[in-house]
Amino acid sequence: MSDIPFDNKVSLTIEFIRKLYNTDKEFIALHEPKFIGNEKKYVNDAIDSTFVSSVGKYVDLFEKNFAQYVGAKNAVATVNGTAALHTSLIISGVQNGTEVITQPLTFIATCNAISYTGATPVFVDVDRDTLGLSPDSLEEFLREHAKIGADGFTYNKTTNKKISACVPMHTFGHPVKIDRLVEICARFNIPMIEDAAESLGSYYNGQHTGTFGDIGTFSFNGNKVLTTGGGGMIVTNDEKIARLAKHITTTARIPHPYEIAHDMVGYNYRMPNLNAALGCAQLQSLDKVLDSKKMITAEYRQFFKNIGFTFIEEPGNSRSNFWLNAIQLENIHERDTFLAATNQAGVMTRPIWKLMTELEMYKNCFCGDLSNAKWLEERVVNLPSSSLLKKQSNT
Repeated sequence: MSDIPFDNKVSLTIEFIRKLYNTDKEFIALHEPKFIGNEKKYVNDAIDSTFVSSVGKYVDLFEKNFAQYVGAKNAVATVNGTAALHTSLIISGVQNGTEVITQPLTFIATCNAISYTGATPVFVDVDRDTLGLSPDSLEEFLREHAKIGADGFTYNKTTNKKISACVPMHTFGHPVKIDRLVEICARFNIPMIEDAAESLGSYYNGQHTGTFGDIGTFSFNGNKVLTTGGGGMIVTNDEKIARLAKHITTTARIPHPYEIAHDMVGYNYRMPNLNAALGCAQLQSLDKVLDSKKMITAEYRQFFKNIGFTFIEEPGNSRSNFWLNAIQLENIHERDTFLAATNQAGVMTRPIWKLMTELEMYKNCFCGDLSNAKWLEERVVNLPSSSLLKKQSNT
């Protein structure tokens, strides 16, 4: 039915989304949190305990349960996903004057965390099917622009700066081809940090995202599939890395019954107990949320197949959480027309991010050919993707 006029397709999409969410609300959000379990109970318990800051039983419990859920040996909770990524970069040896390879199509926090260390992002193209960092582009970039120094580390031949890490991001919950990326980075002795901020509940070849690299990081912002209000998590199978992450995120304070001393520059990045209490309850309901989102995805898939818009599917060998469902339009004119009409109708849609290389602070960063990223930027639109689970009034 691709012969349906474009304007009619847009009108049908608005009508479908309103019917899908069965709401008379003037505005349908892109992704709103759902509190359907023990959230109030656990948060009230944390308040009653008086442990509302960065010490308390819920922080420890959330870390334990989260590590178990994703299949990692260790988890360290932080105040947000950016803090988790910043800490992971420091632990991986990223320093002032080095470079970190990442993708140009990402949320700005990925690049900001790199900048906090004094390092500079280097941008490599994405794959159209995953929307994330392309192994082929990475290998081509390293072959053309990189050299391995006498110290065994990889350097940019043009800038002579050390490439100190690689940070792929699982866009909208769709896993990148992470196994190949890990293999390439290992060959060039480049530490791998997975930005899994959006991909809780996503798997590649049966393994949870965030657990392939040396370190993985997650976000629990209010718009994610699991929220703690604000929060993040570092996961790793390396006990030494986990201990250092916890030390750095608790201001590098040396344990002592009463004296206060610190042995390095640390950060006040520890997740508060109140947020962790919320996270513990959200984790208990996560599978229900993901099941609901899977049903929404199936509805979108069938609808767009019928009217002729291209629905963005999960990549091969993957199980995506479909954090944000998305479609791909024919060109930037169609994209902008679709965005204007849907938002004016009270249905929140948004374009994929501007390329990082188009932002003032990153426009002069070293990069390879970014053709795929630019192509996607001009076509991809996110759709309302909240779960359909109903809130409970007595929790």
